[in-house]
Order: sequence, then C-alpha cells, then structure tokens
Amino acid sequence: MLLHDSITLASASPRRRELLHQIGVRHEVRPADLDESQRPGELPAAYVARLARAKAQAVWAIDGARPVLAADTTVALERELFGKPADLTECVRMLSALAGRTHTVLTAVAIRHGGGCDEALSVSEVSLRALSTDECARYWATGEPAGKAGGYAIQGLAATFITGLAGSYSGVMGLPLAETAALLTAAGVRMWNTGARA
Repeated sequence: MLLHDSITLASASPRRRELLHQIGVRHEVRPADLDESQRPGELPAAYVARLARAKAQAVWAIDGARPVLAADTTVALERELFGKPADLTECVRMLSALAGRTHTVLTAVAIRHGGGCDEALSVSEVSLRALSTDECARYWATGEPAGKAGGYAIQGLAATFITGLAGSYSGVMGLPLAETAALLTAAGVRMWNTGARA
C-alpha cells in the first residue's frame, strides 16, 4: 500500500492538532467552512457523522493530493445537542443542565482518500459534579469554554468538574486516537513520525 507521510487536517482545533502530534502524524491545517446546523429530527450520532464526512469531502475537493482527516464533536443530553456556547448565558445554561448528571460525548472521524471515505464513531459517557451558577459564570470568565462543545474542556480547568468517564478521553477532547489510528493505518498514513511537530 502507498504510504502517505502527511495528511491534511480539515480543522482549526488546536486540540486535534496536539492529538495528531501525540501519535506522530504530520499534517497541515486547512479548515472546512460549512453550515453546522442540525437538521430537523437528526439524531446526535447521525449529526456528527454527517459533518465529519462533509468536512473531509469539502477539503478533499479543494486539494486531494493527500488524505484529508476531519472530525466533529458534540455533547448530547438525551436528544438535546449542546454545541459551542456563544456567550455567558448559553454557557451557564449548558453547564447547569449537565451538572450533576451523566451526558454523552460523540466524536465522529472521517478520512477521505483516493479509495473513498472511511469513518468511525466514538461514544463516551461523562459525569459532572454539581455546579453553582456562580461557578459556571466564573468558569466562563476564564475564556476556556468558548469554542468547546458543551461549554467545557475536559483537558483544562473543567477537569475539576469531571467525576466519571466511560469511553475515550481523547474522543472527549475531539479526536479519539484509537479510532483515528485505525482509519489512518487503513488509508496508508504513517504514524509515529519523529519530528511530527515540524
């Protein structure tokens, strides 16, 4: 199989870049610009899978010289999706709804290459402790919740909120490494590159 020394990452997420560096995958960033609205009646798993595929395809259509990796993450409490909070009010609403409960974090990964598009889905269960409205507001003031699905970052300050995790830590961060590695291997992409940060 033809081995690729690098990929295109269809995401501007610094967390996804860091996770690819962790497993030694050389990449260049080319974010996809898509409407990420949920369709009426669309379930969380279908939603993230559709967006991951669409992002990979959109960037592949512009530059198909090497495999394109894309991902999408959402937080779901029953059938309600929690995207990225736009302001303090949204962040407090999200965290208050998630506090003291267990919710689902879904991350779909898609890789578009010469042979087509392959994908995988990571599903994790995350439990948060009880949070006061004041605590949620102070957390928003740190700047960390902006741009994070569900309004929190498991790898950041919000680690103090997490009481339980069943599933993939890297999946909750935004790129499940076991599933991603399997897709990359199947597509002939080299991992464990020395100097992947270069």
